[in-house]
Amino acid sequence: MGEDFVRSAAERLRPVNEFPEVLFERLLADGSLAPGGAVLDLHCGGSNIARGLALRGCALTGIDHSAPLLAHAAELDRLAGVTVTQWRARVENAEFSAASFDAITAGQCWQACERPRTLALARGWLRPGGRMLIAQYEWLPLAGNVVQDSERLILACNPGWTAHSGSGLHPLWLKEVAEAGFVDLRTWSLDIEESCSHVAWRKRVRACPAVAALSDEARVQRLDVELMAMLAERHASEPMAVPYRLWVVSAATPVELA
Repeated sequence: MGEDFVRSAAERLRPVNEFPEVLFERLLADGSLAPGGAVLDLHCGGSNIARGLALRGCALTGIDHSAPLLAHAAELDRLAGVTVTQWRARVENAEFSAASFDAITAGQCWQACERPRTLALARGWLRPGGRMLIAQYEWLPLAGNVVQDSERLILACNPGWTAHSGSGLHPLWLKEVAEAGFVDLRTWSLDIEESCSHVAWRKRVRACPAVAALSDEARVQRLDVELMAMLAERHASEPMAVPYRLWVVSAATPVELA
């Protein structure tokens, strides 16, 4: 299989919005993770965290309830030359041995988790001193930018959408993590500008949960037409600079003192 084929296949399959390399570099540099460490990635089919950590020498297990997403992730893993042990199950119903993992990661999925239940399970699955790592990578709607203009169109298409106008920060989660018994809480964030063509941006908007959840394909097509017109009128220059915020929560399970 030629390198060009592998590269083009990976590009076709790649999620429209991946975590940047700096996430993996920082988690290894600050000691949250270490090569060879056993890591469980929650909802692994929806992000590139498992693959990114496997490429850096961690031993990855991924769990997701969606068979298509698991198959999609497995193909990307194959093209990247890494192995991730996959489990098909809902996180809330999963059974792993106690103290099985050095770290548990949750990327771009924490808002959809049964958070109290997941935190309780994670405490049991982690070894003493193991870390729970929650990561979000979200576009930033700022006055007059392409994100704000796009969110207005999405809201007109799906008025029930409540996750608009976000800052990429979720302070309530810190309270929940602390109340679940985790210690040594740390957070950090980094603002990143991504270069994005009109075509790539339309794919990202279509993949937005507020749009992806719509069952009416005609509405989705109308939104895409409106989006194309808005981009041509208000953000004609390509590539566009789109602001994102990477936000990470890191917390440890207590270490019992002798």
